[in-house]
Amino acid sequence: MNRPTVNLVRAELHRLLARRFTQVVFVLMLAAFGITFATTVASTHTPTRAELVAAEQAADLQREYLRTAIVQCEERRAEALRTGNARFAEDCRSLDPNRVRLEDFLDGVFVFGESAGDLVYFLAAFLALFGLLVGASYVGAELTSGGMTNLLLWRPRREVVLGTKLGTLLGTVGAISVASIVAYVGGFWLLAEAAGLPGNLDAQFWTQLGLLCLRAWLLALVFTTLGFCLATLGRHTAAALGVFAAYLVLWEIGARIVLNVIRWPRAETLMFSNYVGAWLAKRITVYDLCALDGCAPYQLTLWHAAGVFAVLLALIAGAAFVSFRRRDMS
Repeated sequence: MNRPTVNLVRAELHRLLARRFTQVVFVLMLAAFGITFATTVASTHTPTRAELVAAEQAADLQREYLRTAIVQCEERRAEALRTGNARFAEDCRSLDPNRVRLEDFLDGVFVFGESAGDLVYFLAAFLALFGLLVGASYVGAELTSGGMTNLLLWRPRREVVLGTKLGTLLGTVGAISVASIVAYVGGFWLLAEAAGLPGNLDAQFWTQLGLLCLRAWLLALVFTTLGFCLATLGRHTAAALGVFAAYLVLWEIGARIVLNVIRWPRAETLMFSNYVGAWLAKRITVYDLCALDGCAPYQLTLWHAAGVFAVLLALIAGAAFVSFRRRDMS
């Protein structure tokens, strides 16, 4: 990387971090994390020996019940298959007694192993919102105020300038997101050790949690890029936020209602929110209203979501760079 580019990156990094809007949104995100942590602290306690014994006894009783229930379920399933009524055959996997854990019978106790996934979903939502707002305002403010025009007088290569801005933005949001994930997950783990229960933290748990955190981090970068590119196309921060709000109201709510009313096949595949959910959860089962008339449910996976993200980013980012290159900045 040559010296002018290094200087441009440093200038962009300073400009991004010095913006009051970036600082305010960051503080608000920290406040949301703090409220979540404080709420959890207030609702948990270290279980007593008596609570642990009672919970273990209740878990043993539940396991014994499920062992009996699964035998009966398998008998009914075998009978249904034998008589040719396969459509009525039960799925007995939900009765697995190995899924019963002591933590399921403790009230008012924060169990890290049980709650970590849901907490990371919450974290992912705030990191995505943070990236969207910061990304849109970062370039939108300069396009509105004339700062971009002044910058182009110094560095006239538009693609390099816009690409450097986007790269600096993604690097900064990525670093903040990593620090937030480590502090957030680490804080709740320490809370469980001090005033709760860690739960079953085996290698599989940490692997799944690590991959979930990675997907939350990547999702933040996706929304950051979308905010940046939409603001570049609209030449204003409000343009990006307006498009986002209009999409939520007109498509995610309005169009979903209309498509369900007319029984549009696989209408849920047209909703971006479902792909966000599939990306975080790895797999979601989607039910259309026409399922009442015989349509089967179907699944969306993280690979479907990855494909949608890639195509969407390629189209919007490509349009943003082409528009910026041809735009009259006077």
